[in-house]
Amino acid sequence: MRSPVRAVAEADVAGGGERGPASEANAAAETDGVRVKPGRHREATLYKALAKAGARDGRTLEQLRADARRAYDALELPVWRRSGFWTTNLQSLDLDALHSGPPPAPGEVPAVVSRTLPDRPRAGRIVQSGSGVVHVELDAAARERGVILCSLEEAFAEHGELVARWFSRRLTIDRHKLEAANAAFWSGGAFLHVPPEAVIEDPFEIVYAIGHPGLAQYGRTLVVGGQTSEFRVHEYDLAEDFEGQALHAGAFELYLDDGARCRLAQLQDWGSGEVFDASTRIVEVGRDAYCHWLPSLLGGHLVRQHLELAVSQPGGDMAFRGLFFTEGREHLDAFAVDLHETGPSGGDVHWRGAATGESRASFEGLIQIDPGAQQTHTYLQIHAMMLSPRARVDAIPSVLVSADDVSASHGGTVGELDDAAIFYMQSRGLDRPTAVRVIVEGFFEPLISQLQDEPLEELVRAKVARKLAAAHEDIETYAVSR
Repeated sequence: MRSPVRAVAEADVAGGGERGPASEANAAAETDGVRVKPGRHREATLYKALAKAGARDGRTLEQLRADARRAYDALELPVWRRSGFWTTNLQSLDLDALHSGPPPAPGEVPAVVSRTLPDRPRAGRIVQSGSGVVHVELDAAARERGVILCSLEEAFAEHGELVARWFSRRLTIDRHKLEAANAAFWSGGAFLHVPPEAVIEDPFEIVYAIGHPGLAQYGRTLVVGGQTSEFRVHEYDLAEDFEGQALHAGAFELYLDDGARCRLAQLQDWGSGEVFDASTRIVEVGRDAYCHWLPSLLGGHLVRQHLELAVSQPGGDMAFRGLFFTEGREHLDAFAVDLHETGPSGGDVHWRGAATGESRASFEGLIQIDPGAQQTHTYLQIHAMMLSPRARVDAIPSVLVSADDVSASHGGTVGELDDAAIFYMQSRGLDRPTAVRVIVEGFFEPLISQLQDEPLEELVRAKVARKLAAAHEDIETYAVSR
């Protein structure tokens, strides 16, 4: 067996006669008979759909954990790249210095949760702080209808047969080191089961919070919607502002049985700390089922998310919306998959993003239509706005079609503030900073309004407004310079 070669960045290439890490990696590769160009990421993870590559194959939870631990010990920290585009790597993450820590005491809900989540009616809430669940509540009416909301650990103990049917049905455990870490080390976690025919109007809230540096949090969520059920799920990923590193390596899976309908919203804001996030989120839509999924990725030192929505049975439909806003020196890498495994099916993907400061943001959207998925109709669009001369945004739509009776198209734009639009608004009485703010907020509004939940909409609007205020000078300088 070949020993693994460390993936290295271009900047690691040593000059002169002294051999640097890249030279050692390349030399090792050449001894294997493979000549590698200096600085290339030989072991980089490519972007592709998981497409039913789940780990559920009869293994018990204990066996999955053991196999994941072996993968974790053997794998290096991942590097993701595309040919011709910049890389996302975790080489600056000091994983050995991080720890899960002891489970917090029940009831110790972090302050960031209390001050962030809106005060509103809800069907249930589960909060995990660090490595353990600290709060669970479930509305009495939802409980009477047979809804289950508890930690994933408790679900395995109390509802083992139900959980085993769905757990890791589409999630893998060994693509890279942090995925293996999640599968091996997760604790606490969240499990939500909405039984067949249950209709729950108020949202279920699932919260993962990091309160201080030095933590490695492995969040694990499993949501199942029974036949013809209807419900909402809001996930929050939050952290306090602190100095130092922390990690959230998350895994989320949602399965909708025949005729089920779900509106899924995710709000992520890891604060100003050095929080790394490498997470995978999977949604499967069954026969005649529907999912509206809208992530809001609004903060994190380095965030790499794989988001995959799969229509697995005829008649399935989905709307995959999303927005992102990076600032400072943040790095965001989002890969979203619109996967159709059979037809007829429908899909509509629409993302918008903005970047300020020296941040980098990349969104790659993939439509994949498998063989036999005839009469699939889907469209993917991504629009991004650069608000700083030092920011960088990539919008990369793509299509992979293996059926001939389909309609699938895509488009992407990256632009700057329109000075003519600013001038027009100034002519209507607005000062320039206000005009800029209104334009950017209006840019996001078509998606925010689709949350169809007023408290959550106001929260997202407020976070966008705060980001604009924090980058006011940078945005104004850029607008004037043009």
